[in-house]
Amino acid sequence: MGVGIALALACAAATQLGFLCKHRGANRAPRVEWQRPLRSAKALLGSKWFALGLGIGAGAFVLHAAALALAPLSTVQAVLSTGVVMLAVLGERLFGHAIGGRQWLGVAMTAIGIGLLVLTLPSPDGTGSAFAMPGLIAFEAATLALGTLLIVAPRLGAPAHHHGALLGASAGVLFGVSDVAVKALTGAPALLSPWLPVAVLAGALAFFASARGFQEGDAVPVIACTSTAANLTCIVGGILVFGDALAAGILLVVQIAAFGLVAVAALVTPTGQARPATA
Repeated sequence: MGVGIALALACAAATQLGFLCKHRGANRAPRVEWQRPLRSAKALLGSKWFALGLGIGAGAFVLHAAALALAPLSTVQAVLSTGVVMLAVLGERLFGHAIGGRQWLGVAMTAIGIGLLVLTLPSPDGTGSAFAMPGLIAFEAATLALGTLLIVAPRLGAPAHHHGALLGASAGVLFGVSDVAVKALTGAPALLSPWLPVAVLAGALAFFASARGFQEGDAVPVIACTSTAANLTCIVGGILVFGDALAAGILLVVQIAAFGLVAVAALVTPTGQARPATA
C-alpha cells in the first residue's frame, strides 16, 4: 500500500510537471489552427518543451498503472487529486508563474473537493467494467457535445480572458470522454469495438484544445481546469455508466458538498490574462 501511494504521488507530480512543460512549449510554437491539425501537431511536436512534456506525461501514465496495481483505485484517485496543489507549487517555484492569493485558494478548494468526493465513493466490486450500451452512448454523446461546445465558446462571445480556462475545461472533459471509452474497451476486443475510434477522436480533440488553451491563458488556471474537468467527467461516468455506487447517509451529503466546493473553486480561481491573437 505504501509503495502504491508513493507511486501515485510521483504520478501526480509528473503529470503536472508535464503540463507545465507543454504550456511553455505551446507558447513557443505557432498558434494552433483547427483547420490545419497536422501542421499544428507537427509544430507542437517540434517544440522541445512540448515534446519533453509529452515524454513526462508518458512516464506519469506508467506510474499511474503501477500505483493501481499496488493500491486501491479510490486511494490512488485521492492521492492524484493533490496534483492541483503540486501544480501551483511547481508553477511558481520552477517556472516562475505568479500565483495570487485567490488562485491559491481556488487550487486548495479544488484539491479538497475532489479528494473528499473520491474518498467517499464506495469501493466497487470487481473491475467495474460492465455497462449498459444505451447509458454509455448517451453519456459519451452528451460529454463529447459539451467538450465541443467549450471549444467553440470563445467564438460565441465568451470574454477573452476566459478563453484559456474554457479550452482547458474542454480538454479535460474530452480526456474524460476518452478515458470512459477506454474503460469500455476492457470488456471487448479493442480493435473490434466501436469505442476505439471514440477514444481516439476525443483524445485528439483534447490534445489540440489543451495546446490552444495553453496559448490563450496562464498555466495554472488552464491546467487546473483541465485536471478538474477530467477528474469530474471520469467520476460521473463511473457512476452513470459503470454503476459505481454513491455513498449513503452523511457521506452522500459530503459528496454533494464536495461537488459544490469544486464548482465554487472554478469561480474563485482567476483565469489569467488573455494571450495576444498571434502567439
